[in-house]
Amino acid sequence: MRENQAGPNRRSFLRTAGLAGVGATALGALGAVPAAAAGQDRGRWRPDGESRQFTVAVMPDTQYLYWGSQNSINPEPQEASFRYVIERSGAQGDNVVFLAHLGDLTQDADATSFQAVDRMFRTLDSAGVAYSVLAGNHDVSGDDTRGTTPYLETMGPQRFRRKKSFVGADASGYNTAHVFRAAGREWLLLAMDWRTSAAGFAWANDVIKRHPRLPVILTCHEIVAPTYGDEVYPYESGDPENNAELTGYGQTVWDSLVKDNDQIFLALNGHYWPSGRMTKQNSAGHDVHLHITNYQNRYMSGGGMLRLYHFDLDRNTIDVETVSPWILEKDPAERNRLEALESRLTTSVDRFSMPFDFEQRFSGFIPVPVRPARPAAKVLVPGTLAYWRFDGVGANGSPVTAGQRVRDLSGRGNDLTPQSVTGTAPDALVWTDDHHPDQPGHAALRFTGGKNPLHGAYLTTGPRAPLNTETFERGYTIETFVKIPRDWDGGNNGNMPVLVRRGAAGDAGKHGKNTDPKEPVAQLMTTNNGREVQFNHYPLSQTYPTTNWSHGLPEDQWWHIAVVNDGHHTKLYVESALVADNPSTDSVGIASLGLPWLLGGHEYGGALDNVFHGWIGDVRIVGRALRLEEFLTR
Repeated sequence: MRENQAGPNRRSFLRTAGLAGVGATALGALGAVPAAAAGQDRGRWRPDGESRQFTVAVMPDTQYLYWGSQNSINPEPQEASFRYVIERSGAQGDNVVFLAHLGDLTQDADATSFQAVDRMFRTLDSAGVAYSVLAGNHDVSGDDTRGTTPYLETMGPQRFRRKKSFVGADASGYNTAHVFRAAGREWLLLAMDWRTSAAGFAWANDVIKRHPRLPVILTCHEIVAPTYGDEVYPYESGDPENNAELTGYGQTVWDSLVKDNDQIFLALNGHYWPSGRMTKQNSAGHDVHLHITNYQNRYMSGGGMLRLYHFDLDRNTIDVETVSPWILEKDPAERNRLEALESRLTTSVDRFSMPFDFEQRFSGFIPVPVRPARPAAKVLVPGTLAYWRFDGVGANGSPVTAGQRVRDLSGRGNDLTPQSVTGTAPDALVWTDDHHPDQPGHAALRFTGGKNPLHGAYLTTGPRAPLNTETFERGYTIETFVKIPRDWDGGNNGNMPVLVRRGAAGDAGKHGKNTDPKEPVAQLMTTNNGREVQFNHYPLSQTYPTTNWSHGLPEDQWWHIAVVNDGHHTKLYVESALVADNPSTDSVGIASLGLPWLLGGHEYGGALDNVFHGWIGDVRIVGRALRLEEFLTR
């Protein structure tokens, strides 16, 4: 509860929030909550511990619901939230894998209050729910050396002895540790007392030390407090991403437990209102997210509000929403005015998304497995016409020199040699160890080119390379890996070439709709401003081009690109996902004037006019349509 708050300084925040878009599945689909989710076994909690999408439910101060000394016991809101946790576990719901209560279970610490709390939490026990509780200042007084209390007698470690998620408790019994399974791994949650002693912190540090590879969520009753107003129902207040600060005791928690334990990535507390959050770097230089969530000051002591942390390891995002299942269970037409206001909280402190790179954030204690390089022989599938990779030639960071050659590892003689625009700097084309994580060769070429003015270096097949005359009448697959740099500019780097077949379309006899007689007969490139991938080519089967387009590709990230033609239709894939714009036009083969291919260079009307800017990894050309499982990434 907020009384006796030390009163953090009020601050003005100038930085405009740039919240990521909220996931529609996680945050947009909750209306009235059914008595039991479709397909669920009512009364049993069945989370999916392997799914990469899961939810940690957090329940803050419910104290006004349990005021036994005043003969005021109102468990219905909390009961509804418990039903929600049970019935929406697993794939049919939000996959709630754990519930954490943040303390102040009661208003008065009275034994009668805890008798009612005990009865309510038996709902979770009988359903097998993994959960944690901790004591708030309305449940206990002093620090964790206080001895026995009604809280400890009711909600102490003896309650969890038979739970698989229970790791243990310290000697006082007020500090507990729990492990839950989600996304195919184990996660550790610490539930710490209202005021933890030095011995309690030592115990918590030892628990983390004994679980060195587990991400840790810390729950306390007090760590951070809001830095903005005292309004009862907060709306937009300053910077929603940094509107909280450590309290005096919170600083003790930070120094004694959080700062030097890189495994702690999220710390949650109640006690104060309005809600807020801040991000602070630990000793390892990594972000720790510290959040206040507390709704005791709202209608019906918050109506059993749940703060739902929806983890999505595929999207690298944690979506956060705040709902009252007690209200959402009711027919919307029957809700009173206050219930209509409180069913779902939508201000920026209650509903938001946190971009979160799980692998990168946890890499200090869970090293990211590196896929080993694969020898060329492993990826020379039947029909391979050319295979170029950039390992084993030049040293990392060194310029590509005129005497160096990139050999065609298919053995067909389509070697690449470097060329450069007059006046180009020697380091415009360099060898690098950077690569896509699923790329067979652990190296790439870094191009620094452009068109305004024309500059850079590129590579070309020789004048007699067999690939120059190949027409691909039975189909083909072209694969490569690209990364666009942050300094990419549409005016200087738009329509930049990845792989181009020389020879103007008009010289190849092409004409008709969408035909540009000066453009190359085939070009795989990234387009202006949108950074989409485009494969534009002139088939043998028609006089006009066929063009495949992808969505825009974000910068500073590796992408696998594949163009697949089955002898009649051409399809474009990004990261093995089929893009939307794949014309149904009959497309047989690729026109050829017997001229070389360019890697990183583009011609228009027979003259070089653009050079690639970014990274290009392995390139493979196969004379047939490959299945997804045959791609270089597999």
